[in-house]
Amino acid sequence: MVLIRHIPFLKTVFIHSVTAYGGPQMHLVKLHRLFVVRNGYISEEELMELNAFVQLLPGASSSQLLTLIGYKRGGIFLATITLFIWILPACFLMGLLSFLIGYAHFTGLKVNLFQYIQPMAVGFLAYSAFKSYQLFIKHEATFFIMLGALLITVFIKSPWVFPVLIIAGSIVSNFSDKRIPNTTVKSGPIKWGNLWGFVLVFALAGLLSEIARINAWEMRKPINLFENFYRFGSLVFGGGGVLIPMMFEQYVIRAKTKYLSPEDFLTGAGMVQAFPGPVFSIAAFVGGMVLKDMGPTYQLLGCIIGSVAIFLPSFLLVIFFFPVWNKLKQHVTVFRAMEGINAVVVGIMSAATILLFISISSPFEWKTLLVVLLTFFLLLLTKLPTPVIVAIFLLMGWLL
Repeated sequence: MVLIRHIPFLKTVFIHSVTAYGGPQMHLVKLHRLFVVRNGYISEEELMELNAFVQLLPGASSSQLLTLIGYKRGGIFLATITLFIWILPACFLMGLLSFLIGYAHFTGLKVNLFQYIQPMAVGFLAYSAFKSYQLFIKHEATFFIMLGALLITVFIKSPWVFPVLIIAGSIVSNFSDKRIPNTTVKSGPIKWGNLWGFVLVFALAGLLSEIARINAWEMRKPINLFENFYRFGSLVFGGGGVLIPMMFEQYVIRAKTKYLSPEDFLTGAGMVQAFPGPVFSIAAFVGGMVLKDMGPTYQLLGCIIGSVAIFLPSFLLVIFFFPVWNKLKQHVTVFRAMEGINAVVVGIMSAATILLFISISSPFEWKTLLVVLLTFFLLLLTKLPTPVIVAIFLLMGWLL
């Protein structure tokens, strides 16, 4: 009976899940229209405060924002259902794509249809990096933090680069108190005990993954997959634009066994732009591709593991941190740290653009560069919806 009264709200969540294109920025605009203006489920002031809060956390920010709206209306139960409805359509479509890629390989269709999707995906990432640069790089300090993160990411191939850079950026940006003024609000103690659930899952997943690897368990690949994706979801600041290069480095560049080719990965990275919902749903595609060699049942399991593991940290962090948000937001150190973190994110996104372009343009082809540039300027100079841009390049691949 409690759920029945929330059905109109959940219906709005579903409408949002199948109509929200374009990443977190566009998702926020759509949220404002549906949940504030049209239905009044939350005030504009509350929405803006919640959006500021989720920017401080790693994970899928648009998913965390919608989860919090559900949490404020009906507690953890409604928050869980809200998140499930939000991610289901996108994860289903991206998981289905992992099966279709295999079919396309078999029939030869992929060679034509998807030939421009990989450089198009690089164009999307270049545009995200450019817009983030405009938003977050405000002075010399943030510029040099960004430049350092870019160079380190390009030349050092290690999964630990991302968390180390994020921590370093947050420390460096706290050396000065001039860029972000101090607050006059007296800080109170924070009860960090609420984070134990998140930390426990993180530690157990890492321990179990390592044991499975050392002992060569038969099921080690699904276990390792969960640990990898939970770690990604726990450490990613900056949304899908940062998640995509982290996955690319883990499963294409660094993997001893090539789970998927650069072309297949970038096909998924391009097609996720055509689907509504969170960009983090690319985890369903990558999870399916990683386990596809174990058969269709395990490939489906990979899609499910990818979907659950990538969003679980976002859910746990936002639910555990929100009760202490009113105290946390009084700590100016957090806000100073965010300046450095955002600069690092821009550097990582810029480096990812370079690395992904190199991976699909060796040897160099002018056609690849032209598609990247065309995508960038379509996003910059026109108001074409992202599914239309994807459809244009699919049609070009089919006809040319």
